Amino acid sequence: MAVAAATAASRGNGGGGGRAGAGEASGARKKKGPGPLATAYLVIYNVVMTAGWLVIAVGLVRAYLAKGSYHSLYYSIEKPLKFFQTGALLEILHCAIGIVPSSVVLTSFQVMSRVFLIWAVTHSVKEVQSEDSVLLFVIAWTITEIIRYSFYTFSLLNHLPYLIKWARYTLFIVLYPMGVSGELLTIYAALPFVRQAGLYSISLPNKYNFSFDYYAFLILIMISYIPLPQLYFHMIHQRRKVLSHTEEHKKFE
Repeated sequence: MAVAAATAASRGNGGGGGRAGAGEASGARKKKGPGPLATAYLVIYNVVMTAGWLVIAVGLVRAYLAKGSYHSLYYSIEKPLKFFQTGALLEILHCAIGIVPSSVVLTSFQVMSRVFLIWAVTHSVKEVQSEDSVLLFVIAWTITEIIRYSFYTFSLLNHLPYLIKWARYTLFIVLYPMGVSGELLTIYAALPFVRQAGLYSISLPNKYNFSFDYYAFLILIMISYIPLPQLYFHMIHQRRKVLSHTEEHKKFE
């Protein structure tokens, strides 16, 4: 989940859901980029996704201005959020058919983690939808995705403004811990309701002789966040390399 937001600085053009550096993208173009039809499709896809996340951003602002409060803003953007985040599943297909040079496994993990948080936690546990932590990760995701899809669009058109590149490799410094905090707090807030309702849990005895504890599964999901600080500092290191390379390139032009 946070991995998806965090690794928004490490995926290929139009690829995964939170995700290729400019150096990697240029390297991919030198090898063999997508054909004209695939490029046109990816441009359209990324433009639509950029517009979708802009709709979510505008919805948040309008709801805040109308209510005068940031509490429970999730309800104002619930439908577009579910639609466009679920739409990111297409990015797995992009990798699988080879029009985006990213790992299918990594992209699947990144996209599915967000889809899981939206549907299996926030949608399924209604009580957490009014939590401020939900707004925290929604804002982080929204800003991240507007920048990410804009980055992919301009990269595909070979006209990438420096401001978008800088934003992609800089704003994650704030957005990443913000998104992680929101996701973890939301899952934590859902735990007592999951345990009380026995949500998605399977108890013995049953004819399949199989049991599943969704409460324990969510705790394991939270534990899986432990390695993320290492990824965060790796991204900061990559940021220095990418932006310093850009500055050097400007000097030679």
